[in-house]
Amino acid sequence: MRYRSLTFVILASFGLLLSLAPATPAQMHSNRPVQTDFRRIEQPLWAKALVTGGGLGLVGLEIWWFLLSKPQKSSAKRKGGVQEITVTVDGGYSPSTMVVQAGQPVRLNFYRTDTSSCLSEIRFPDFRIAKTLPVNQTTAVEFTPAAPGRYEFACGMNMFRGTVEAVADSKASTSDT
Repeated sequence: MRYRSLTFVILASFGLLLSLAPATPAQMHSNRPVQTDFRRIEQPLWAKALVTGGGLGLVGLEIWWFLLSKPQKSSAKRKGGVQEITVTVDGGYSPSTMVVQAGQPVRLNFYRTDTSSCLSEIRFPDFRIAKTLPVNQTTAVEFTPAAPGRYEFACGMNMFRGTVEAVADSKASTSDT
């Protein structure tokens, strides 16, 4: 974590130095006369700092979103001998990580509200399952993870992903309802 903070400080310092530089090195060492076709527009220092800070803030937001954010995790609830979880499909999968018991049947109910074509299909390669997810409808996907492990699923374009974690013992807090 310390190295990430140091990296951000270095990038911010470099960006600030570039925005404050009066001219490029090629312009400073050139003996050619300066063309007057274009007029240099000087921006106030606060404007340069604001643009640099905004850009670095957006880069930081992207890094957090793709690398540092934690996936939502949910445990299955037992209903009639089947472990069941409802997954909302809206710009991704929520929850994106599900904990179930290995060797027990699982039913994932995908409710899709997102109209993008990428999320119109769900694929579980480990179980050889591919299903279409209609908009504003619940689609059940049933399988039984035979062994403990991580089983990944993805949208039809493999852009949005999720994980089913099958555990051997009762670490998945299931309850009869």
